[in-house]
Parts: sequence; structure tokens; C-alpha cells
Amino acid sequence: MKQADLIWMNGDFVPWDEAKVHVLTHGLHYGTGVFEGVRCYDTEIGPAVFRHTDHVNRLFDSCKLYYMPVPFEKEQIRQATLDLIARNGMRECYIRPLVFRGYGQMGLFPLDAPVDVAIATWEWGAYLGDEGKRNGVRAKTSSWRRIGPGSLIPQAKATGQYLNSVLAKIESHKAGYEEGILLDDRGFVCEGTGENLFVIKNGRISVPPLSASVLEGINARAARQIATDLGYEIVERDIMRAELVLADEIFMTGTAAELTPIREVDDQPVGTGEPGEITRAVQTLFEDALHGRAEQYRDWLDPVPVPAPAT
Repeated sequence: MKQADLIWMNGDFVPWDEAKVHVLTHGLHYGTGVFEGVRCYDTEIGPAVFRHTDHVNRLFDSCKLYYMPVPFEKEQIRQATLDLIARNGMRECYIRPLVFRGYGQMGLFPLDAPVDVAIATWEWGAYLGDEGKRNGVRAKTSSWRRIGPGSLIPQAKATGQYLNSVLAKIESHKAGYEEGILLDDRGFVCEGTGENLFVIKNGRISVPPLSASVLEGINARAARQIATDLGYEIVERDIMRAELVLADEIFMTGTAAELTPIREVDDQPVGTGEPGEITRAVQTLFEDALHGRAEQYRDWLDPVPVPAPAT
């Protein structure tokens, strides 16, 4: 990881190496935290955060679901993020806001533990690699099932819940694949270890419903809007595992992965084994939206105030 100069913690900008927590921090022991993954891109209008307000809203929604009142307003978190990027002198970066139960209380009852907030930024390329974005990745259906609503809250982006994804990611990596695909507790297709799935057959795009224990992705929402604007039909429905192999095209979206095609599932090629026409069309306009080249999606960008150079 390439370090930045500063991290924002509980209202203060602190040097990267001094951004520390106590070893008895509640979230470290029990996974009591929520987070977001956000990206800032160097766009035609300068550095700008993609779908910033949506990410802040989801962060606060996750906190509400886990009984963690955030000690800052949404606008304070948004502005702190923009200021942090500017102070770190970044034009492109990954952004990690984190809200967690801090030091001062131990045990499974968390409500007396303080709620801490931190925001970090660092340079991070495409999660599944630039080659993966160009040519697609190989995926494996994981033996691990996605967490269900009877045990945890799939619609919250909570730290402890990601042990589920970690297990699936390790399994797929050790088996020689770039990514894993999780089924829900009923056996229907859910999502990747950190991405939403789009399955294309006969020109129609299908996506798993929220009832399949899906975390609704911000980038997935953008990709759906783009696909609709391009004239493609999107159907939200339960998807059977066999449909992955029989699909014409599959792609994934996520803040870290951006928009990445899947060229193979469980050692079977998807379609021709290369990213298809619909995937490429959506991906091209999606990339334009990320980098400010698509005028119709400029309102998805939150510009970073860059200090004027000294004269």
C-alpha cells in the first residue's frame, strides 16, 4: 500500500503513521464497524469523487442498522473527505471511510463503547487488474454461501460481515481463479466477493434481487442506469447457478473492481470467452462517466477543491 501524508480521524488530520487505535478497540475484537469504498478520479473537471453523496448515505444507513450513531453530520464527512484528498495532493485515489466502536468497553454489548470515525485515502489501481478489465477474469462458484438476513444484515456494509467474502476470496485464489461468486442461502446467484453481478442472455440483462442477500452497490446502480440509457432491458430476478455457465456475457461492478467482465465460470467459457458487445458498450460509457467525459452523468461527480498554485 502506498502511503498518503494524512488520515482524518475524529475531526483531525493526523500523519499517516500516527493514525492508530488501541489494541482493545471494540471493533477489532468483535467486528463492530461499517465502512465504504469510494473512488476519486482525475476527470475533465479536475479530481472528483464518484457518487459521493450516495456513498455517504449508505455509510449512515449501515450505521443505523448496527445501532452506531455517527458523531458527525453527513456534510461534515463529505467535506472532510474532499479536504483530505486536497491536503494529500491527490488527483486519483481510493477512499475508505470507517465508523467503528472504539476503545473503552469490552464484551458483546457494544452500546457503551465510543463511536470513532476515520477516513483514509491511498493510490489503488483496478482491484482485479487492468488486464482483467480489458479481457475479463476467471471466476469460481464458491462453496461458501453468502450471509443471510436471518443471521446478519446483508444490506449493511459492515466490517465483521466481510469474513464471509474473505473465505470465498481465499478459496477462489487457492483454486487458481481471480474471483469467487457466492450463492445465497437458497442456492441462487448472489454476488462476487466484493462486486455485484450482471448476467446477460439474448440481449437481456438480469441482476439478482435484494432478497438474494445482495448488498446494493453504488457502481451497480450507475451501471444499471447506463445500461437502461443505452436501451438495454434489465430484469431483477432470482438467477440459477447454471445460468452463469449458459450466459452470453457476465460482468461485475464495484468501487474497487469498477466494471470488470467475467470470461469464464467454473472452467467453462462465458459466451465466446471474451467480453461481449453489451458488456463493452456499458463499460465504455461507464468509464466515460467515471472520468467526466459523459456530460449526462456529470452530476455523479463531486469535485475536489484544489488549492490555486502560489504566484
